[in-house]
Amino acid sequence: MTHPLRIVDVFAEAPLAGNPLAVVLDAGDLDGDTMQRIALEMNYSETTFVTGPDAGRGFPVRIFTPAQELPFAGHPTLGTAWVLRRELGGADAVTLSLGVGSVPVRFEADPGGDVAWLEAPPVALGASCAPEDLAPALGLSPDDLAGESPAQAADAGVRFTLVPLRSLDALRRARFDPRAFEPFAARGLPPFVYLFCCAGRRPPDDLSSRMFFDADGLREDPATGSATACLGHYLLAHGICGPPPLALRIGQGDEMRRPSTLFLRAGRRDGVSRVEVGGRVVASVEGTLL
Repeated sequence: MTHPLRIVDVFAEAPLAGNPLAVVLDAGDLDGDTMQRIALEMNYSETTFVTGPDAGRGFPVRIFTPAQELPFAGHPTLGTAWVLRRELGGADAVTLSLGVGSVPVRFEADPGGDVAWLEAPPVALGASCAPEDLAPALGLSPDDLAGESPAQAADAGVRFTLVPLRSLDALRRARFDPRAFEPFAARGLPPFVYLFCCAGRRPPDDLSSRMFFDADGLREDPATGSATACLGHYLLAHGICGPPPLALRIGQGDEMRRPSTLFLRAGRRDGVSRVEVGGRVVASVEGTLL
C-alpha cells in the first residue's frame, strides 16, 4: 500500500529552518520493523507514524529515530499535531496518543503565525555534578561553565544532561566528546547533552542552546522540544531566569544553519511544576510513500 507523506519544519520561523520531521499518515498496516526501516530511510532525527483515527484518547502515533522508537519527543508531537490539524481542516487542539500517554496540542493565534503548544509530561530531575567537571568532554575550559547551578540529568521520556554555560562564545565553541563523557554516563548522566546559556543569539531570544548526542556517530539536533521541557523544570528547580511564571524564547540550531525558535512557559500550579513548549510549523513537502 501507499501512504501519504508530509515533511514539515518544526520550531521554524521561515521555510527550510527549524527541525525537519517526516509524518507518515494511514500507517496502521505497518509493523514496527517496517516503521524503523522507513525512519532510517528518512534519516531525520525523528519520523512519526499515525496508525489510526482518534478513538477517544487521541490519534495513535509512534515516534522513531533512525535507530529506535521513542515514547515522547517534542518536535514530532507538535509537527504531527500540526499536520493532522491541517488534514482535518483546522481545529483549536489535536490530541496524540503516545508512549507516555495522551498529549494534547493547542494552537494559539499569533501575529507571527499560529503557535502550537504542548504541555510536557512529568519530568524527573536526577543525577548531577559540578558543571566544570564536564569541561574536558565539551572542549571547554572550566571557566566556560556556569557553576552556580549543577549539570543535571532530566527525564521526559527521553533523558538529557542539562549543562549551563556562561556565554554565547562558550556555546559556539563547544564540541562534545562522547568518549570523554563515558565516566559521567556511568554516574547516571545521559550522553544526550543539552547546553544552554542565558543570552540570545538573535534578539528577542532570552536563551540560546545546543544539543549533542551520540547515535551511530556524533550528531547535533537543530531544535529539541523534549529537552526544552526538561529545561523548564530545571529552571524552576534552581531559580534561574527569575521567579515563576517564566515565559522565554530560546534559539537553537544556528551552528547547523537551521535556526530554530522554541517558546517555553514554566510555572507551578498547586505546588506542581507545569511546563509548556511551543513553536511554529512550516510545511515543506507533500508526497506519497511508495
